Parts: sequence; C-alpha cells; structure tokens
Amino acid sequence: MPPGRTTRRAVRAARSRPRRIRLETDQRRAQLLALARAAFSDRAYDDVSIDDIAREAKISKGLLYHYFPTKRDLYVAGLREIAAELVRAVTSVPADLAPIDRARAGLDAYLDHITRHSRAYVSLMQGGIGSDPEVADVVDGVRRQLADTFLKDQPFAPLFVGNARFETAVRGWIGFVEHATLEWCVNPRLSRVELRELLVEIVFAIVQALAPPMFKPRLG
Repeated sequence: MPPGRTTRRAVRAARSRPRRIRLETDQRRAQLLALARAAFSDRAYDDVSIDDIAREAKISKGLLYHYFPTKRDLYVAGLREIAAELVRAVTSVPADLAPIDRARAGLDAYLDHITRHSRAYVSLMQGGIGSDPEVADVVDGVRRQLADTFLKDQPFAPLFVGNARFETAVRGWIGFVEHATLEWCVNPRLSRVELRELLVEIVFAIVQALAPPMFKPRLG
C-alpha cells in the first residue's frame, strides 16, 4: 500500500477518536469532582459508572484512577466538598447581628444551600454507601462544625461555657435541623419561612430554658 494512503488513513483514524483535553492537575481534579457530584446526586452509588465519568471527562479510565484510585475515593471526595460548602455557607454569617437575626441568617444560609443542592445534601446526610466509616466521618464532621460554631459564635455563648446541658441540647438541635430539612427536601409541607421560624423558635426555647436567671433572651 502506498505510504501516502497509509498516512491519510492514520490521520482519519486519529480524528475519529474522542479528543482528550489536557488540563492542569487541579483543574482536572475539580472537573472530575464536579462530574462525580452530579452523577452521585442524580443516581444511586451502585448505578454510577466510572467508565461514564471518564468518558464525559474525555479521559481514559486509567487517568481517572490516577486522581481517584477507586469509585469510593471519588464519592467520598465529592461528599467532602459538599460538606465544606455547607459549613462555609452557614459560618459566613456577619458576627455583628443580634442573636435572633444571627440565628435566622445562619438558617437562611443553610436553607439557601440545600435548596440549590437538595439532591447533593440528601446524598451527604443520608450517605450513599451504607455504614462506610469515612462517609460517616464526613457527616459527623458537618454536625460537629455547625454545633461548635453555634456554641462559640453567639453573643450569649460565654454564659454557657462548660454547660453540658446546653451543649447537649444544641447538638440535639443540630440533629433536629438536619432531619427536619431532609424531610422538607423530600416532602415540603411547610414553607421555607415556616420551617426557618420553627427552627429558630426551638433553639431560642432551649436558650431561654437553660440560660442563667439574669439572662433570658427574647425572641423579638
């Protein structure tokens, strides 16, 4: 076969193959995480295929495994991003607000985030691969950070330092917020404002019940 014809066939074959896009390491990792988050949010863990994610990213499966050695690693990395975004959203509330306004602003940030990412939020808080300890650690980390932020950053927090009853009640409230918002995502029987005000009323009832007699914060 003439050399020219062989060359032309090779060129046509190369053009017919999917084009692989070269990205910097951080860009590629971010791209894979974005694709994985979308996939795991829309489908059950077992229904997500690494081959599909690699194909969508226009890379080989081997290159994907260079960044994330297993599908579980990719899943957990995506959960960590969702968790970090949620915590950042809630903890970025201005510190100079009155207690009631600060609580409302924090809950608004929380609800804003889960409204935009409801499937990802449900995936995070319910876990997609059963009792995996690393997934459980991510979820527990969200709960700890949110509770610690509330316990430390509220204007009345110094009054409750070392108060085991108050700390236990606040951590229980964080669990209530989690379950109430999960329920709201799936079955929104309350409006967003009604849900927020319910959560605010409960936490301030806790504060009022456990505060020293000389300090009984008002909801208004």
